Amino acid sequence: MRATWLIFRRYLRQTLRTKVGVVLGALQPLLYLLFFAPLVDSWPVSVPGLLVQLVLLSAGLAGFGMVFDQRFGVLDRMRATPAPRLALLLGRVLRDVVVLLVQAVLIVLVGVALGLRAPVAGVVLTLVLLVPLAGGVAAASYAVALRPGASELFAPLMSTVVVPLTLLSGAFLPMTSGPRWLDVLSHLDPFRYAVDALRELFAGHYTSGPVLLGTALTLAIAAGATAFGVRAFHSEPF
Repeated sequence: MRATWLIFRRYLRQTLRTKVGVVLGALQPLLYLLFFAPLVDSWPVSVPGLLVQLVLLSAGLAGFGMVFDQRFGVLDRMRATPAPRLALLLGRVLRDVVVLLVQAVLIVLVGVALGLRAPVAGVVLTLVLLVPLAGGVAAASYAVALRPGASELFAPLMSTVVVPLTLLSGAFLPMTSGPRWLDVLSHLDPFRYAVDALRELFAGHYTSGPVLLGTALTLAIAAGATAFGVRAFHSEPF
């Protein structure tokens, strides 16, 4: 726990040195919120979807930092310290979750300023559900960044994964409004269920089927992705 806290503080200080980076990390969802969501004119549909998009973009690309740490020998130096490898992962993931929550609150506040009306309890539960989702996605991103050849392939690989997951999740529009084949295909995307759950929470439905299913799948994603990240940290020689 102490080592995790020290790693978290180290990387959080790095992030706070460039505070504008926190805003820039949420820039793409904010642009969609400003220039696309008004066309739909349904803030309780748009904002939850953009929060999941934020998870996929921010936490999904968190491994970029790992690529640079590996390239410049930072991981080798940290490996020589007494800090357990699990702490090296969890400290980074904790920083990513905290930053993402700040960005998520920023998006919600902008949404409220533009006309979003949602129950406070629904918003709070949404933020709670984002924690394991973002943590799992960030852990998986770090695991991919540790793979051989990640220095050159990480960006195109993660873009190839993140873009389809975002589009099929229904983050921009409910998939039921599209063609039948696209709706069926979207059910293979686990993040669709997270989007559906968040929209239900923003509507004030806390125990509906989509909320329970989305919560269960979110926790399953978080557990599986975190296990993948932990395994990668223990198996890779750095």
